[in-house]
Amino acid sequence: MATSNDLKNGMVLNIEGQLWAVTEFQHVKPGKGAAFVRSKLKNVLTGKVVEKTFNAGVKVEVATVDKRDMTYLYNDGEGYVFMDKDTYDQVTLPEAVVGDAVNYMLENQEATVAMHEGNPIYVELPASVVLEVTYTEPGLQGDRSSGGTKPATVETGLQIQVPLFLENNTKVRVDTRTGDYLGRVTD
Repeated sequence: MATSNDLKNGMVLNIEGQLWAVTEFQHVKPGKGAAFVRSKLKNVLTGKVVEKTFNAGVKVEVATVDKRDMTYLYNDGEGYVFMDKDTYDQVTLPEAVVGDAVNYMLENQEATVAMHEGNPIYVELPASVVLEVTYTEPGLQGDRSSGGTKPATVETGLQIQVPLFLENNTKVRVDTRTGDYLGRVTD
C-alpha cells in the first residue's frame, strides 16, 4: 500500500480489481480546502484512459508488476514469441497483450514484457525504433525544403507520414508512442 502522495508515472495501481498505470499526476493545493492529487490512469488491459482525483494521503493499492527484458523472436501464427534474456525461456503472447507494439517490432528486437502474477499484461518498447521505408511515392525535384509530408509504409506494415524528399529503402527513426517520423538514420 502507498498513499496518493507517492504516485509516480509508470506506477501500476490495483483499483477495484483492475490494473491501472499512472500516465500523469499533479498535486494540487487549492487556497481553500484540502489538497488533492489529479491523475490520468490508463487501464493496462483495455487501454482506456480515465481521469481520477485522489484526496491527499489516501491509501492506494500498488500492483506488483515484474518487468522482464526480452527479445522478440517471431510470430508463429497464434501469437508473438518472446525469449527471456536471463533464463532463455520462451513465452508466446497473444495479440491482445502485444497491442500496438506489433507495428514497431522486428525480429530479434529488445522489448520489456510486464508480468502480473505470472500473466503477461503489456509489452513496452524503446521510445523510438529504426524502420526501413518499403514504399512511398517518389519525391519531385524541388521537394527538398518544403514542409509537406506524404504517406510511407515501413517494413512492419505501419503507414506513417514522412517528408516529401524521402525515398524507398531509407531507414527512419519512428516514435513508438505516437507513430511520428523523427528523422532519417544514416549508417
